[in-house]
Amino acid sequence: MASEGKTLSILNVEPDGYSPRARALLDRFAQVKEGPLSRSELLLQMNDIDILIVRLAHRIDEELIHAASRLTTIVTATTGLNHIDMQAAEQNNIAVLSLRGEREFLDTIYATVEHTWALLLALIRHMPFAHEHAVRGGWERDLYKGTELHGRTLGLIGLGRIGSKVANIATSFGMKVIGYDTESIDNLPKAVQQVPLDNVLAEADIVSLHVSYSQENHGMIGKEQLMGMKKGALLINTSRGELIHEAALLQSLEQGHLGGAALDVLCGENNHWLDSTGLLEYARKNRNLIITPHIGGCTYDSMEKTEIFMAEKLLRHLTQRDEIICD
Repeated sequence: MASEGKTLSILNVEPDGYSPRARALLDRFAQVKEGPLSRSELLLQMNDIDILIVRLAHRIDEELIHAASRLTTIVTATTGLNHIDMQAAEQNNIAVLSLRGEREFLDTIYATVEHTWALLLALIRHMPFAHEHAVRGGWERDLYKGTELHGRTLGLIGLGRIGSKVANIATSFGMKVIGYDTESIDNLPKAVQQVPLDNVLAEADIVSLHVSYSQENHGMIGKEQLMGMKKGALLINTSRGELIHEAALLQSLEQGHLGGAALDVLCGENNHWLDSTGLLEYARKNRNLIITPHIGGCTYDSMEKTEIFMAEKLLRHLTQRDEIICD
């Protein structure tokens, strides 16, 4: 705990585009240092900071946490926490502040919902590849025949904040919506039918993942689940890469069972994932796999709102712990 009169030190390790309003709030009660930093540079800085603000470029693991003798708080404007070693943080009495559980605030954020539909539409209408064809001088529209959404079945795995919003949009396309959640959801959109997971996989033309990642659901979409999907079905993932067994997904695509996939997330994004997955190589050669670099929540609007929210949450947290005296 910081003693009275001591200036807290905050390191914002990924400050590019950070909200000026959030930065002004931080400046009120702390000395703010900014990156961007490489892994080795971050290791050297860890021992001199009280608070670390992160996005997703770094895996905040046991090595980094053990290098931080003063660190009391990690702040991440995310709902997923698999980029932070939560066990190491707890063992070192480090609080982790995130967006997890902040349902009222998160209901105002639509970025990931909209990106889910962007990926789905891009995949089903071959838009990235048709664009590339056109700018290279081609105009062969029959090469890029798509499929209509009207009358198709959308299967949602996860019926919380994002899943429910995705479902509402699906009804505007005239789609049937079925969904699975580990809990019974009372306030589902009227058009959504809650069914067992096996039914979602077997009946949906498009399956979209919207569950929070945990060790319990690691690899929940594996070979068995993929084989249980309709032949030619599509898979969308804007949640976390670790929900899918990537080798099984690659095999399903190569064998032609799965019709295609659109992924905003991959396993181990901060741990040399470029060298460890065959999905990227497959995507370079095939038109039925679209990959984006975890940009679901990456809009000017959502990032500013969440950064301000998290700065205010940090201020409340520090005030409650008597680590600062407000002006």
